[in-house]
Formats: sequence, C-alpha cells, structure tokens
Amino acid sequence: MYALVEILGKQYKAVEGETVQIDYIAGSEAGTALEYETVLAVVNEENAKFGTPYVADAMVKATLVGDIRGEKIRVFKKKRRKGYRKTQGHRQRYSVITIDKIIG
Repeated sequence: MYALVEILGKQYKAVEGETVQIDYIAGSEAGTALEYETVLAVVNEENAKFGTPYVADAMVKATLVGDIRGEKIRVFKKKRRKGYRKTQGHRQRYSVITIDKIIG
C-alpha cells in the first residue's frame, strides 16, 4: 500500500515504514509527529482511490527524523575579456521523515 501525498507544494510517494527526504521544515525538532491530509491517491494491491484534487478521509501520519544538508553545488560566473570571475557555493537543507501510517 502506498499513497501520493502533497507536502509543501511537492508530491511524494509515501510507503509505510520508509523514510522520505522532503524540503526543509523550519522550526521543527526531531521526533515531532506530522499529519498530512493532502493525499492525492491511495493505492492498494486490488484497488486505488484518486482524489479531485484530494482523497476524502485520507491521511498520512509521519515522524520527523531530522535535518540533513544536500550535496554542495558550485556556481561559477565569468565574463570573457573583462576579468570578472565569481564563485559561489550552495547547500540545500532537507528534512527526513518516516512514514508511520497511511489512513484511507
């Protein structure tokens, strides 16, 4: 059984017991219980429910495991023959959640 859930404007596939890496949730601590009611689809082995846009009475319960940082990205800008060179780096922050239960 899995569900397609919308979290912070993006869609993720949620399977019970698995961890999902999502966009950073500011101000939350590890161990926080999360509930998402924006479920787009719930799929079993024999049947599937699709919402328009969300499935009624469906919910995904999750627990926040912690925060991680992604791989470093280097941005290099240059203008030829002008002596302009600029290097900039960026590391995106992500939150990791564990899917506890899919209700639907």
